[in-house]
Amino acid sequence: MKIAIVHDWLVTFAGAERVLASMLKLWPQADLFAVIDFLSDEDRARLGGKRAKTTFIQRLPKARSAYQRYLPLMPLAIEQLDLSGYDLILSSSHAVAKGVLSGPNQLHISYVHSPIRYAWDLQHQYLNESGMASGFKGSVARMALHYMRLWDQRTAHGVDTFVANSAFIGRRIEKAYRRESTVIYPPVDTRGFNLQVEKHDYYVTASRMVPYKKVPMIVEAFKAMPDKRLVVIGDGPEMAKARQVGASNVTLLGQQSFEVLRSHLQNAKGFVFAAEEDFGISPVEAQACGTPVIAFGRGGVLETVRGLGSDAPTGVFYDQQTPEALINAITQFESQAQRFSAQACRDNAERFSEHHFERQLRQLVEQQLASTGLGEPIAPRLALAATHPLVPAAATSA
Repeated sequence: MKIAIVHDWLVTFAGAERVLASMLKLWPQADLFAVIDFLSDEDRARLGGKRAKTTFIQRLPKARSAYQRYLPLMPLAIEQLDLSGYDLILSSSHAVAKGVLSGPNQLHISYVHSPIRYAWDLQHQYLNESGMASGFKGSVARMALHYMRLWDQRTAHGVDTFVANSAFIGRRIEKAYRRESTVIYPPVDTRGFNLQVEKHDYYVTASRMVPYKKVPMIVEAFKAMPDKRLVVIGDGPEMAKARQVGASNVTLLGQQSFEVLRSHLQNAKGFVFAAEEDFGISPVEAQACGTPVIAFGRGGVLETVRGLGSDAPTGVFYDQQTPEALINAITQFESQAQRFSAQACRDNAERFSEHHFERQLRQLVEQQLASTGLGEPIAPRLALAATHPLVPAAATSA
């Protein structure tokens, strides 16, 4: 079996790259492809040292720092990758990776983090936040995104099997492509976040300071609750807005090391989350530490956090991204404090471990290979058993 793994772009190591790392752990013999690859040596080590074969965009001016400007060229670029010699294509896609060309004798399985967000249902939000809701630049952007939608829908026909990172994204896939998908939640390093039962008297939030994360809104809510403490971890363009709120009971730590982040997640009485995420890794990491979550009740968090309607709740939801709604949720959280168990939070987080992700993805790939008849299914199982200890040796001889 010749296997190709395709990723959108390799610039930083975030949630999508964790999925990629698990894919390469399962199939280390695979060749890696991406639009660009500018990973640091430290991040590349987390991919087993694998370097991607890239497109012409890799050589364009400022491709490392301003690769988003080349988004209109990425459909053309991804189609120039020659994968004709591969039996199995695995794409990890939130933009263009799923658009690689494949033939009838190839199996293409696409793990979709989301259909291109800024081209589909989030287009208007993207244009407003980037200052391109009107004017000449806005008109050009709308035309480019219209083209991206047409291309994105057309290339969905080249995918044999879609995998969604949540049921929420599964609904987006159905809406955009009119295709069904299998949900396999992305891997969370639950082993790196230890359970801690005893908590301190403060709340924590941690994220990139970008508009849709709504961090300034969280700070405003806590300013109105001066008897409660909030620690904010992360940095980005919204940091200035968060500082301008001027809440004396809120500590803005900026970007911190993993050890500092983990310590605050372990010690906090609650993790506050205000974004509408496709999946949302941070709430799962908080629960892995035994910390319940107060979250905006939209998106993937509805699948990763158990609300007050559960027998063993791990969080509280609020229905609007406003300080008032968050304040009410905090009040409800504290009034129901005796219902939250650190162990219940940890047990819930384990549903999203790397072990579960790798087992489910491996099984799906084997099933698809067997059902398509594109290759002898015994050979992939033997290869997987040799490279991954989770496959029982006896299973390969069945």
